[in-house]
Amino acid sequence: MSFAFGVEIDHPFDAAVERVVAALAAEHLGIVSDVDVAAILRKKLNEDIGGYRILGACAPGLARRVIGSRPSAGALLPCNVVVREVSPSRTAVDFMDPVPVLALVEDVVVDQVAAEAHAILERVATALQA
Repeated sequence: MSFAFGVEIDHPFDAAVERVVAALAAEHLGIVSDVDVAAILRKKLNEDIGGYRILGACAPGLARRVIGSRPSAGALLPCNVVVREVSPSRTAVDFMDPVPVLALVEDVVVDQVAAEAHAILERVATALQA
């Protein structure tokens, strides 16, 4: 089982990031972290990898259910979404698949939440391709 799934969209990187954030918000997912990997590598290693950001997407109600069932499972949250530049006009969006990741917890409630989160992220991926 793969740990991620994704799509490529015909948008420049910055526009793609905005589109991803909007599509996540439409599914009631907020961004709780935003790591600009490209900026970090440019600053620390003087290396340019093109646009690359990791967005931590969270649905508070789902997170609360996971943490309520298994508090230590918070180590596996939030769902990460990678937005990475493929070319000046094309961007890949990779979604952490919560099903295999949260399966590590071995908890029925957490498994149910993972399935719900997966369905939400699939809808976001579909919306990005529209």
